Amino acid sequence: MKTIQLRRYVLVDGTYDEFIAWWNEWMPRARPEAGFAIEFAYGVRETNEFVWAVSAPGDRAAFEALDAAWAASEARAAAFAGQPQRIASVDNTIIEDTTPGA
Repeated sequence: MKTIQLRRYVLVDGTYDEFIAWWNEWMPRARPEAGFAIEFAYGVRETNEFVWAVSAPGDRAAFEALDAAWAASEARAAAFAGQPQRIASVDNTIIEDTTPGA
């Protein structure tokens, strides 16, 4: 069993390229080191959107505990140190995999 969180961002105008470069530098390394798997990541340049999903083994409570540990971690602090605010809005939601056979 795993829990998946869909993360949808609208980026601040003019920051798309910088955000993507930062995300690619940090998240594929830092999130797995913290116990998560990145399921996918997609950007829509024309609308300044970035959508990705992160998962962790276990139920929702286990995911939330791991996410709280990530939020308080030195790795997360290092990833965000000195970074300007590039996200205008965020929508994070726990989702279900309804793919046939999943």
